[in-house]
Order: sequence, then C-alpha cells, then structure tokens
Amino acid sequence: MSAFLSDTALIFGRYARQTLRSKFQILFGVLMPLLYLLFFGPLLTDLPLGSRGDSWQVLVPGLLLQLGLFGASYSGFAIIIEKQFGVVERMRVTPVSRLALLLGRVLRDAALFVFQAVLLVLASLAMGLRAPLAGILIGFAFVAVLTVVLASLSYALALLVPKAHEFGPVINAVSMPSMLLSGLMLPMALAPGWLDVLSHFMPFRYLVDAVRAAYVGDYASTAMLYGVLTAAALTLVSVTVGTRVFRTAGA
Repeated sequence: MSAFLSDTALIFGRYARQTLRSKFQILFGVLMPLLYLLFFGPLLTDLPLGSRGDSWQVLVPGLLLQLGLFGASYSGFAIIIEKQFGVVERMRVTPVSRLALLLGRVLRDAALFVFQAVLLVLASLAMGLRAPLAGILIGFAFVAVLTVVLASLSYALALLVPKAHEFGPVINAVSMPSMLLSGLMLPMALAPGWLDVLSHFMPFRYLVDAVRAAYVGDYASTAMLYGVLTAAALTLVSVTVGTRVFRTAGA
C-alpha cells in the first residue's frame, strides 16, 4: 500500500508541476462557464424554473458540473500526445502500478477543475448567488467525483484510439447529449414529459439534481441520496475500466 501511495503521489506531482507551469490552462478552462454565468444567468432572473431556489441556485450547480463534464472528457488528448512522443512507452517498462498511473493523472485533473470551480463560485457570489457553505463544499466534491469518472474513461479511450482526430468526434458525440439530457443549463422539470423520462436514463442528471439540492440546503433529500449512489457507482466502474485498459494497453 505504501508503494502504491508513493507511486500515485509521484505521478500526481509530475502532472501537477506541468499544470502549474501552464497558467493559461488553469485560467482558460473556466472561461466558458464564466461566460455562461455572465451572459446567460441574468436572463433567468425572476423566471419560473420549476425548481427550488432562485435562478443562481439552479444555474451555478449546472455550470460547475459542466466544467467537469467538458474539461475531464477531453483529458485523454494528453495521453495521445504522450504516445506520440514515447512517454507511454517509457512508462510501460517501469514497475509503477497501473492504477497509480491512472489515479495520479485523474487526481491532478480533479484538483485543477475544483480550483476552477472555486473561481466560478466566487464570481457567482459577486453576481448574487446565495447558498450555504456546506452546499457549496458538496458541489466541489461532486465536481471532483465527476472529473475522476470522466477523466478515467477519457484516458482509457485515448489509449484505445490511435489518432487524435478519432478521439474528438467520440467525445463530442457523448458530451453534448450528456449536457442536454442531464439538465445542466435548465431543470428537466421544464422539459416535455417524454424528454424528462428520457433524461432519467442519463446518470449525470442525478449528480446535477444532488448539487442543486445542496445549494438550497436540502442535504437529506431523495435527490441527494440518488446523487451520492450514482456518483459512487460511476466512480467504481470508471476507475475499474480505466485501470484495466491501462494494464492491457501497456501504459
């Protein structure tokens, strides 16, 4: 166990240092959610959104998970670049745990997107968001979990596809329906009945509903329970799949 933790810390430190050297990557990733916040948020003020809480308590949780959804989904591009430069090949001959190779990367991604989520929430507070501190912290936890889930699957996919131009279309085909059906921008209560039913088959919806419940201080609701259970199941499946692909792909 000590060797595994040491390996994970080593990989995390390597990629964290790369990220810290790229201030552009740290700040630019939060730009799209921030633009949504500035230009889309005021349009929702005083509109009946069919959900508890005001417009900011509806929009900001969705933007937080949007940050994780789109950011973590494209994390695999880094693996494709590393394959081209032989980094993956060199890691293949080391005794480092394959799980550590995966976790070191995804934990770096989780730290990055939680930091960006903090910046987004600070901007939201300046624009009028009011939410309990516990709810805000729960939102950060869900961002971290979603990042671990999607980054694990993204790295696994990147190891399986040979070229970057094959990776991008797959991610787009998954991320866009996920955003629309999970109710990131608006609650699915506003959707037609058939679309609302269809959205229940999208696991990310339960995470969004849980964070929105946390932002109104409802920590013991059914939405929170379903969100936690879904997050735990997704984490177990994605890390298992990612580790297996890292092992079989010789990463």
